[in-house]
Amino acid sequence: MKAPPRSVLLHGRDVLPQEPVPLRAGPLSLLFEDGSLKYVCLAGREVLRRVYAAVRDRNWGTVTPVVSDLKIDSRSGSFRVSYWSEHRQKDMDGEIDFGWRGTIEGSADGTIRFLFDGEARSTFLRSRIGFCVLHPLECSGGACVCEHADGSVERGVWPLLISPVAPFKEIRALSHEVFPGLWAHVRLEGEVFEMEDHRNWTDASYKTFCTPLRNPYPVEVKKGARIHQAVTLRLEGKLPPGTAGEGREATPVFSVGTARSLPLLRLGLGVASHGSPLTLREVSRLKVLRLSHLRIDLRLARPGWEKAFRQAVSEANALGASLEAALFLSDNAERELEALARAVREVRPQVSLWLVFHEGEKVTGARWVKLARDVLKEVDTKVDVGSGTDIEFVDVNRERPPLEHMDAACYSMSPQVHAFDNDSLVETLEAQGSTVESAREILGGLPLAITPITLKRRFNPEATGPQPDPAPGELPAQVDPRQMSLFGAAWTVGSIKYLAEAGAASATYFETTGWRGVLEREEGSPLPEKFRSIPGSVFPLYHVLADVGELQGGEVIPGCSSDPLKMDGLALQKGSRLRVMLANMRPEEQAVKVEGLIEAIRIRRLDERNVVEAMVEPEKLRREPGEVALAPGGRLELKLASYSVARIDAGARALSKGVTAALAHPRA
Repeated sequence: MKAPPRSVLLHGRDVLPQEPVPLRAGPLSLLFEDGSLKYVCLAGREVLRRVYAAVRDRNWGTVTPVVSDLKIDSRSGSFRVSYWSEHRQKDMDGEIDFGWRGTIEGSADGTIRFLFDGEARSTFLRSRIGFCVLHPLECSGGACVCEHADGSVERGVWPLLISPVAPFKEIRALSHEVFPGLWAHVRLEGEVFEMEDHRNWTDASYKTFCTPLRNPYPVEVKKGARIHQAVTLRLEGKLPPGTAGEGREATPVFSVGTARSLPLLRLGLGVASHGSPLTLREVSRLKVLRLSHLRIDLRLARPGWEKAFRQAVSEANALGASLEAALFLSDNAERELEALARAVREVRPQVSLWLVFHEGEKVTGARWVKLARDVLKEVDTKVDVGSGTDIEFVDVNRERPPLEHMDAACYSMSPQVHAFDNDSLVETLEAQGSTVESAREILGGLPLAITPITLKRRFNPEATGPQPDPAPGELPAQVDPRQMSLFGAAWTVGSIKYLAEAGAASATYFETTGWRGVLEREEGSPLPEKFRSIPGSVFPLYHVLADVGELQGGEVIPGCSSDPLKMDGLALQKGSRLRVMLANMRPEEQAVKVEGLIEAIRIRRLDERNVVEAMVEPEKLRREPGEVALAPGGRLELKLASYSVARIDAGARALSKGVTAALAHPRA
């Protein structure tokens, strides 16, 4: 067996992300990466999360940019960046070919100006072309001043709960207070902009974008058309003392909180979409996860659902799990449900939750939920019916489901709706919890089932035309090679943390086997040159689910990371057992301090040094209790390797002083 290269083990791809270029504009620090600005900060406080330009095709797909002719002139307190960005893609209507010159200048007074000068080199349909400005969640609840395109001024507030509608429209400029008496003013030129609450799709920001959604889309862009836009950031007011220089960020810290713990959410997996049944070896390995449930999608208007249903029942029984059965109905729902009832009488499945959807509705109406309940209660006396949407939280936020007929509410989740790089996926973790918090406010006391959670979207609900098949030799749109990587494991730690701490009742992750699952099949990847997994292995995130599964029935203890984009953690307790799982969200090794442990502990790592063995012989890692460590004075020091996960086990008495993990290197 030949092990995949280090970069593949770390994040599924042949090369690691390039290091972003640090820049300064007077008191502001920022990063330049792949044609965009990231993390514009003043004394460690985010002013803007990101500024970038996007070309979106007729189905809202992002046309990947290729950056060339990059020139960076960085001086003390100022900079100038210029580059060429090319967007080319085969489209169902022909070819998209668009290019633009980007110029970014930062001045010593803290002014940053970003220019976009583009030209269409083919005729094509687009949904959007131009700038997006992401405002950080630090703005939440604060004052916002919006200058509209007609010159009028509106004073408002950034939403705390996730807004289902645009917080501001017809935007020419936006201002928010960064420190008392100091405002960040963002002026937009060349288009009319509006804002959406990006948390609706688990992006941790508010996004100001063009073109307004009131305009019809897609629209035709003629060959030769020119597009010019500009974004200018200025600081207005007096800098508070201590913010004019480099600034000194505190060491990032993860702290186990003292707030009341919550029941640990129930974890499940989806049935493998490739359709092959589980082997005895796969069943044996999956039983280690102590799954609560197995999700099966039953499209009752299509042939073949009965066979899939019976196979799912058999697999759930073998795993000692219940079924989460997602029913997709057509307008002939009564007949379809009667056929399902006959099948249920025959196989007698253990179903913990029936999810009811209609094929033609984003949010399922009361008629279908009530009908399903009436039919199913004849064959399942303990029937629990859930509904909402099979798409994202945004849909139940905009259209309330019929709560009076439901025992649980549901929506699905993917971190890759708008952005696809590693940092952007990490950013979504905090916003996952935000969706649960907002959902609990709008959906009352109903239990929330987040199902399914996938690294990539299963389908595009905004598509205005057929989805093209993948090019020969390319992965399907639903497959991400990070599924089999250490990054996938670290991301999963963060996802469970935020959903559990926000109070979700259950979460259904990924699938059982295959390149969208937690185990690779014996025959291996269908495209081994693109998805470079080890045949018959487990993926690193398997061990995360197993570590959490060992404490199923326990509680999650709310914790806080002062820099969750670099490191985060999940704290669990069951009886006298305390488990803290720390995840390094960065591609470089990081020093970590753990404080407050008052007894001997055990540490077990999952990193690039042992990950191949952990994938090929997972049973060996599962038997390993970890190295014994002492924490003299309640303090432990260790290092976390790139995208690694460390499991720290201790007795519950360790909570008396709390557990903190401090990273030695703050974010640039």
